[in-house]
Amino acid sequence: MASQKSKRPKLKNFFLDLAFQNAKINLGKTKLNPSVGCIVVKDEAVISSGYTSTGGRPHAEYNALRLKKNFNNSDLYLTMEPCTHYGKTPPCTNLIKKKGIKKVYYSFNDIDKRTANKSKSVLNKKNIIVQKIPVKNFKDFYESYYAIKKNISPLIDAKIAISKDYYTIKKDSKWITNHLSRKRVHLIRSEYDCILSTSKSINKDNSLLNCRLSGFNNNKPDLIIIDLNLKIKKTLRLFKLSKKRRIFIITSNTQKRKILFFKKRGIKVILIKSLKTKSNFISLFMILKKYGYNRILIESGLIFLNTLIKNKLVSNLYLFQAVKKLGKIGINNSTNKFIRKMNLKNKIKVNLNGENLYKIKIK
Repeated sequence: MASQKSKRPKLKNFFLDLAFQNAKINLGKTKLNPSVGCIVVKDEAVISSGYTSTGGRPHAEYNALRLKKNFNNSDLYLTMEPCTHYGKTPPCTNLIKKKGIKKVYYSFNDIDKRTANKSKSVLNKKNIIVQKIPVKNFKDFYESYYAIKKNISPLIDAKIAISKDYYTIKKDSKWITNHLSRKRVHLIRSEYDCILSTSKSINKDNSLLNCRLSGFNNNKPDLIIIDLNLKIKKTLRLFKLSKKRRIFIITSNTQKRKILFFKKRGIKVILIKSLKTKSNFISLFMILKKYGYNRILIESGLIFLNTLIKNKLVSNLYLFQAVKKLGKIGINNSTNKFIRKMNLKNKIKVNLNGENLYKIKIK
């Protein structure tokens, strides 16, 4: 009997971990709603699961409980407490009560004032046990959602690849890391609603900056291009493949003919006065927030990345480090002091054939 009891906390963590794996499926694709994962368990076996739909609705609970099954006396495992308010849809707590759920376990409190810390009292009235269980492995999972709800800038993360001797450019190739690391980049992109780069970087590499993994092909994060002088090339591959993704060009240039060229191809041109100060950047990010973006991944050269880090605008940095040194065939367009000073300890456990991936908290 004692051994059975000792297994229960581990089982709860296991099912919550499954819920987070579900939530990750649409992370970056639920607009201003949180991406929630849901696991339904009966007699210690999973009988259903769900996650927040693309665009933010239906919610995870609805997707998991809409099946024609007997959910009576089941346990519900959620990444975030269920909503208790009427919005565009009825509250998920109504569905939980209707389906005869016995217990609800969740990891994060919602900070939406209409729901925050209310689900427990609502469900307890129907004798449904509610327990919050934090999960350490996902402590920053809702960083972007909380930022949006606190009415601050969207989550700004960045990615960069470096050689063993800290170079970011290889003279004879556009690639520093191997194919496994590059595939991992595509997976990381899939968890963001848009990629932000510069015309200089895109012109140089003719890059697509999308997600090209089997099973993820339909997820092409939208693209924001910083191009203050409107020097982006019209012949780039990404403009030929732009039908299924939104592309924005941020510029201070008012060349009517070139702007018209892009507008005819469905590309949104946003005019700004300047992008020199921290307040300029924050204003831009708040504009992007109004378009529904709350998870932005920066993929650019060192010059632009240095500017963002200097102004304390980047939250997390994904740093891929190759096995080999570049020596004389390696260059940098800007100082790499901030990279050298970083404590490369928070390694992500993934097989990259000897290369390393770090996720570094910057602010």
